Amino acid sequence: MTEELLLLLPATLLLLCFLVVPFVLSIYLSFTDQRLVPNPVPTDFVGFQNYQQVLSDPAFWQAFRNTVYFALLVVPFQCAVSLGIAVLLNSSFPLRSFFRSVAILPLMTPITVTIVIWAAFYRIPDGLFNNVIKAFGAEGYVDWLGSPLWAMPALVLLSAWATFPFQMLLYLAGLQDIPSERYEAARMDGASAWQQFRYVTFPGLRNTNILILITTTIQAFKLFTQVDILTRGGPVGATNTLVRYMIQQGYVSQLVGFGSAVAVIFVVIVGSLAILQRVLVKNE
Repeated sequence: MTEELLLLLPATLLLLCFLVVPFVLSIYLSFTDQRLVPNPVPTDFVGFQNYQQVLSDPAFWQAFRNTVYFALLVVPFQCAVSLGIAVLLNSSFPLRSFFRSVAILPLMTPITVTIVIWAAFYRIPDGLFNNVIKAFGAEGYVDWLGSPLWAMPALVLLSAWATFPFQMLLYLAGLQDIPSERYEAARMDGASAWQQFRYVTFPGLRNTNILILITTTIQAFKLFTQVDILTRGGPVGATNTLVRYMIQQGYVSQLVGFGSAVAVIFVVIVGSLAILQRVLVKNE
């Protein structure tokens, strides 16, 4: 027992130092008017004033709506793409190992490099996507990142492509845990490929689906880098997210107490969503 505790000690210390302690400190700071550089103005205790200001700020609610909108778009799309590719890569065909290696390349590419490449795809008027549209005979071009209508879907496509290999690998692991005898029995009963997927594959991935649904939702709510590099929260705040709003308030505006209140609210929202998803999926 003592040896097991010693093995857990490094991980426990890391969690305490980089997760628990910063979060507890954020809770404390959220009740103060702490600034990034407090001197010469002293730090005072302000109670729930920061929370009241956050919840009454229209920019916060716009960022919240944008984040929810992004999550509603990217989570089902990314999960469906990851599952479809995982099913294909789990089947037997020539050069399967090669295509598996190619499929994880987006995950190995630094996100900033991916963003630069996709920025060229979205460029107006002669980016890749606009050239494809012109090839089909359409006139003009789409301002992918400058239009309130298209900016968020453009970020969804970028984010789904950049991170789908993570979910795909989890699905591959889940698929390999499904006993082959179930597929043999289904084929003997005359089940088609779709029926095998519906009644054997998908139920067999139940625990994997729960894990992926929760982790993908949490990652969606943490959207920041793509927005900060490509759109800066624009146009007219259409892509500003909770994390970017928090960083803008806490570091750019130097309102650490206010930003800490946003961070606490953010953790409560994401934690509540994860628990709710877990309960709903478990009950189902």
